[in-house]
Amino acid sequence: MKFYNILLLCLSAATALLLAACSEVTKPETITEKAMAAPLTKTTLVVLGTIQDAGSPQIGCKKACCKDLFDKPDPDRKVVALGVVDASTNKTYLFEATPDISSQVKTLTQLEPNSQNELVDGIFLTHAHIGHYTGLMYLGKEVVDANRTPVYAMPQMKTFLENNGPWSQLVVRNNIDIHALKADSTIQLSSELKVTPFLVPHRDEFSETVGYKIQGPNKSALFIPDIDKWEKWEKDIVAQIEQVDYAFLDATFFDSVELNNRDILEIPHPFIIESLEKFKGMSSANKKKVIFIHFNHTNPVIDTLSNAYKRVLQKSFRIAQINEQFEL
Repeated sequence: MKFYNILLLCLSAATALLLAACSEVTKPETITEKAMAAPLTKTTLVVLGTIQDAGSPQIGCKKACCKDLFDKPDPDRKVVALGVVDASTNKTYLFEATPDISSQVKTLTQLEPNSQNELVDGIFLTHAHIGHYTGLMYLGKEVVDANRTPVYAMPQMKTFLENNGPWSQLVVRNNIDIHALKADSTIQLSSELKVTPFLVPHRDEFSETVGYKIQGPNKSALFIPDIDKWEKWEKDIVAQIEQVDYAFLDATFFDSVELNNRDILEIPHPFIIESLEKFKGMSSANKKKVIFIHFNHTNPVIDTLSNAYKRVLQKSFRIAQINEQFEL
C-alpha cells in the first residue's frame, strides 16, 4: 500500500509537470509579444494605445464593463497613443504622453533595430487633457531624469507646461526641450517624415487642441483623437479623409446611451453612430481608411465579440487594435 501511494504521488507530480509544460507551449502569443518580436526596417506607424484618457477599468466604475478588469487587468487596454519609427534616421516619435508611457516607449523603441535609445526622439502633444500629456511626469527627476527630450507643443500648451508645476520643473531641469508648433505649419523631421498640426474644436480649458497629419515617404495618416463634433470643425472631415491613407478618428462613445451617469453635453464627442451616418456616402476605399480610436471604457466596440464592433466592420470601417502597424 505504501508503494502504491508513492507511485500515485509520482504519477500526479509527473502529470502536473506535463500539464504545466503543455500550458506553457500552447499559451497564445499576445499582440505585444508579436509586435516586439519583429523590429521595423521601414518607416511605420504603430498603434500604442486605444483607450480614452481615464483608462479601462476606470476609477470608481461599478459597471459590467469594469468589474472583472479590476481583478484581471487587460494589458492591451492602454491610453490612446501612436508611435512612428523613422527608418531613414533610426529615430522614434511618440504622439501623446499618456499615463501608460513607460510600456509604450519600451514597445516603440524595441521596434527600432538600429538604436539603443531607451527614450523616444520626440513627443508630439495634442492638448492638455489628462490622458494626452501627463505621461511627461515620467521624464522627471523622480523617474528617468531625461536629458532634453524634444516635446512638440502648440503655443498655449507650451505656456501651460512652462508656467505650471510639476511640468515647469521638467523645463527648468532640462528634462524636456519644448519645440513650439504653429497650426498648419509642417515640421520636417527627416527626408521620409514630416508632421503638420491643425486646430480642432474641443474643450480647451488649459490649451488649444490639435490633430496631426503624419506623412511618410509613401503614405500619410490623420490623427484626431479628440474633437467636439465634426460639424463644429471648419474643415470637411470627409474631404480630409480622402486626402490621406489612414484616418485615426475620435470614437470615444458609441452612442449617447452608454453613459447613463454623466451629462453627455458636458463631454461632447462624435458618437460612432454619428460618424457612420456622416461617412456612409464615402466610397468603399475611403471607408477602409477610417480607423476608430480613443474609446471610453463604456464603449462596446472594445469588445470584439459585441454587436457594435461587428456593426462597424460590416460597414467597412475599422476599429484600432493595439500594436497594429501601418507602413508610411
